[in-house]
Amino acid sequence: MVRSDFPPGTVRWATRRAQWRALGLTDDDLRKPKIAIVNSSSDLAICFSHLDEIAARIKKGVAAAGGLGFEVRTTAPSDFIHSAGHGGGYILSARDLIVNDIEVAVEGAQLDGMICLASCDKTAPAQLMAAGRLNVPTLLVACGYQPSGCFRGGHCDIEDVFLHACGSSTVDELTEMSETAIGGPGVCPGMGTANSMHIVAEALGMALPGTTPVAANSPAMWAAADAAAARIVEMIGEDLRPRQVLTEAAFTNAVRVALAIGASINTIKHLQAVAEESEVDIDVLGRYAELGATTPVLSAVRPNGPHTIEQFEAAGGAAAVLRQLGDLIDPAPLTVSGRTVGQNPAPVVDPEVIRPRDRPFATEPLIVVVRGSLTPAGGIVKLAVDDERPAAFTGPARCFEAQEDAVAALGADRIVAGDVVVLRGLGPRGRPGMGMASQIVFALDRAGLTGKVAVVTDGQLSGLVNRGIVVGEARPEAADGGPLALVRDGDTVHVDLPRRTCDLLADVTGRDPRSAREHAETGWLSIYRRTVRPLEDGAVLRP
Repeated sequence: MVRSDFPPGTVRWATRRAQWRALGLTDDDLRKPKIAIVNSSSDLAICFSHLDEIAARIKKGVAAAGGLGFEVRTTAPSDFIHSAGHGGGYILSARDLIVNDIEVAVEGAQLDGMICLASCDKTAPAQLMAAGRLNVPTLLVACGYQPSGCFRGGHCDIEDVFLHACGSSTVDELTEMSETAIGGPGVCPGMGTANSMHIVAEALGMALPGTTPVAANSPAMWAAADAAAARIVEMIGEDLRPRQVLTEAAFTNAVRVALAIGASINTIKHLQAVAEESEVDIDVLGRYAELGATTPVLSAVRPNGPHTIEQFEAAGGAAAVLRQLGDLIDPAPLTVSGRTVGQNPAPVVDPEVIRPRDRPFATEPLIVVVRGSLTPAGGIVKLAVDDERPAAFTGPARCFEAQEDAVAALGADRIVAGDVVVLRGLGPRGRPGMGMASQIVFALDRAGLTGKVAVVTDGQLSGLVNRGIVVGEARPEAADGGPLALVRDGDTVHVDLPRRTCDLLADVTGRDPRSAREHAETGWLSIYRRTVRPLEDGAVLRP
């Protein structure tokens, strides 16, 4: 008997039978494994516009495999819709709302397993978090990236639209770009947070091998959906649960892969949240810092380098990266395929796109963790392959409490080459859900100041940000009374990438971080506040 099939004659059996018989289900149906098909479909964003068709296909596949599928809807946050509409609010808190949505539906109904349709940035981490929390057999299906368009003979995607909108492009140019940048459904086509998290899900062992990344609505995506529908029924029979897969070794493998592909920095906080829900004791930020020194960069997908996500998929995708990393990967962790990492197939189709370790794109990490007097609990810098930037940067601080004020100051020439923009109050204590700080970075790029102006912020950065020296998610954040709150205009800030440091070279004795404390008093405490801990006795504050 599966857990969803209650003993005949009990109250739960009788009331459930009455409900489901009214839906046309038979007594034979009620004895089958019951599987949630977790769908974040929404008309608000192109990322989710194809998920209803995928859910319907999987539901048929589950039935053919002997299970009973129930479609479960969750909220559907899209960074470019919700962030643009509310300055970054609701985005990260919506991730945790998805987890709670899933728990209410799956655990409340005592369903036996779930297939999660992973799409835009926050859905995959939320679904992995729910898998770790609920610990029922679970599979993630990456629902694919969108086709890019072109603009006046050149490549154009959503990143290009955002970059140009942050600069001095005309309304006519932006209108033309926005009409052609996206050619169909799916997530952003670069190595941003969505594709990064899809790949990380496979590296963790929670997506079937060889299924990430994938083009939306492609034959490969449909084949992955069909395979998942059949496999989830088998997993329930085998009682293969997420916590058998989500081990410390699996997280370490995922960090290796993320470093090797130059993944979005947002993989750090998402992996930490998945680990905490799975009750795995691991400091993910510390693991990135530790493994970065020994993990070569084996791929360079836009915006990290010259290749497209289509080329990366054709070269073998996540499975090929695992293969090319060789003995840096632990082959022992179990995966949802029922095989270990080392037993899963991992063909390398194009070693020019996904390179071997002896011929990497870079030997230094593209994700750098910096600590120092300004970021004692860590800040994160995202780099690109062959990007020209100073190894270290020293300059006077220009402090802002809102991104809009920083952009306005740039437009008024009050931010100049040599400055360090300090943008604070955007962390989880200061802004709803965590404020975005990407616009000022792209605006600096369009102004020709990349590498000439540094940025230090406690705000969240887009997974596509890798321009210049930008220290994101500085911890402790200003609203928690961190050192960022003590910085004043003109103070000297020093960032040293080779030494992995970020320091405030000023005497701050006796300063009162009142503005930051006001953020804490008036700001909305997001529902993921419980994952943020005070810095005590030199402990690492997890993002």
